[in-house]
Amino acid sequence: MTTLFISDLHLDDERPHITVLFEQFMASDDVRAAEALYILGDLVEAWIGDDDDAELPQRIAAATRGLADSGVPVYFMHGNRDFLLGQDFARRAGMQLLEDGTVHEVGGTRTLLMHGDTLCTDDEVYQKVRAEVRTEAWKKQVLSMPLEARRAFAAKSRAESREHTGASMASMESIMDVNRDAVCQAMRQAGVTRLIHGHTHRPGMHDFTLDGQAAQRIVLGDWYDHGSVLRIGPETIELRGLPITR
Repeated sequence: MTTLFISDLHLDDERPHITVLFEQFMASDDVRAAEALYILGDLVEAWIGDDDDAELPQRIAAATRGLADSGVPVYFMHGNRDFLLGQDFARRAGMQLLEDGTVHEVGGTRTLLMHGDTLCTDDEVYQKVRAEVRTEAWKKQVLSMPLEARRAFAAKSRAESREHTGASMASMESIMDVNRDAVCQAMRQAGVTRLIHGHTHRPGMHDFTLDGQAAQRIVLGDWYDHGSVLRIGPETIELRGLPITR
């Protein structure tokens, strides 16, 4: 059977066609026949809390619950956009939460699963902000705000993130990618020779040597211009796009 991986969908009301593509993907025969589906972060553009009463979270929950109810396990790992997603929503959506850096056996190979943002150690500004917002005190403070205040806060944060990303890419695009030493260190600590992650929006399969052994880093693609899915079977590994029908 095939195991599927997706990340960086950034579902948002401003791109309704991507939400439709996600719903079609989740209901497709190909996905319903999979061994498991892994969502490695940034499923949405912004997550403001499990109590969000907007339509988009309800549609997401319906799609993931439908797949889980069909017998396909749905695993979810937090990204930098949806780290406030909690157990309440996960239960409603039929998803099993995974810690960043989880190791699962995939297609007979022990595989390190990450969102990927912690590997971008050259982006010191981002890493500093990440450390601040991941504290329980910060999360508790934000989630205690009224929904409308959280929506406004999320919009402001997205604007600041776009400004930082634009400035970083203009000055030195390489800091937005993973650091090789960080990749090797993470894989050594996990005791694996294969890593799958998202975050960088630079899909590809990178073969290299790690401490004298053949190793592989697979980067998932984003869902902006098209969908992106990694399929791992008993004898095949395929990373390909999904066309958008409008």
